[in-house]
Amino acid sequence: MSRTQPWRRRLDAIQSVGRTRVLRTVTPTGPVTGVVDGQDVLLACSNDYLGLAWAPTVRHAAQGGGAGGSRLISGSRPIHQALEMHLEELFGRPALLFPSGYSANLAVFSTVCEAGDLLVSDALNHASIIDGIRLSKAHRQVVPHAEPHQIPQGARLVAVEGLFSMDGDTPVFADYPKTPWLAVDEAHAVGCLGPNGTGVAAAQGVQPDILIGTFGKAYGASGAFVVGSQDLKELLINAGRSFIYTTALPDPIAAMALAGVHAATDALREKLSLNATRLRDGLHTNGWSVLGQHHIIPVVVGPSAMDLSQRLLQQGILAPGIRYPTVPIGQERIRFTVSAEHTEADIDQIIAAMDSPNSS
Repeated sequence: MSRTQPWRRRLDAIQSVGRTRVLRTVTPTGPVTGVVDGQDVLLACSNDYLGLAWAPTVRHAAQGGGAGGSRLISGSRPIHQALEMHLEELFGRPALLFPSGYSANLAVFSTVCEAGDLLVSDALNHASIIDGIRLSKAHRQVVPHAEPHQIPQGARLVAVEGLFSMDGDTPVFADYPKTPWLAVDEAHAVGCLGPNGTGVAAAQGVQPDILIGTFGKAYGASGAFVVGSQDLKELLINAGRSFIYTTALPDPIAAMALAGVHAATDALREKLSLNATRLRDGLHTNGWSVLGQHHIIPVVVGPSAMDLSQRLLQQGILAPGIRYPTVPIGQERIRFTVSAEHTEADIDQIIAAMDSPNSS
């Protein structure tokens, strides 16, 4: 038997139920356009919500080279300190950089609670939150999505997303208990929502104990950050394994992230909101049921999602289907994501391609 036969067996099992994942090469030609297999397409799936990945100020900011190691070994670079200082001005509390949102969530949720604590997680939290919680020594409990009254007494920490990545909805933070620490992953919200783009919690007048944000979406770069108290920052530096043992953000990426945070303006946020409203309204008019709010626009179509995605691609729109295990069986969907760089004509092209549920 081949040494890799167990891997082949697992792959065959995935293929047998129609869940094989395949990498697709997309050659970008602009903020919301690209080429797939020789075909020009309109991108309706990117998390570059403000179009800043194509902004000259962001692209031209890239200078320097690799970090050479973790910040504890190779040292913090001036750009790391400048970026953290600007985040601290924006969010009003200490900030710490991470190479990715995944590594940030691994550090936070595996570190902040101790054995005997109860850590509570929303049922629809991102995989990075789930994996961080699994690494924690705390007791763990999952509660139904967006049902804060189900949070048990005695919880030490509650983990939620500010804007849920697959359903596009937001928690009502006033309904959450005040005693536990509140950790909010604002990956899809920072830059886009709240005062100065500081997220959903800030938009509702709530300051979470822990805020996790990313640079790879609205800010047009890569990497992530955690905002909280000085004690939290120092704890993550001293005990957060995915901070301690990971190479730091390369200088060019950190410089792009800083430029992206500066470039995320109210004007771009307003354009993003208008585009999201136009697409939501158009899909509703065509008879589709659309989940959530804001710029993540999921349309649940069930098992036909992958076929619908292929038909959209044939019409020049890239919007991959989302299926199990990312979402439950029967809840397969097309998840449109809007950019401030989409024109009204772009939005109308998507609406026209999604002419009615009966055509799917």
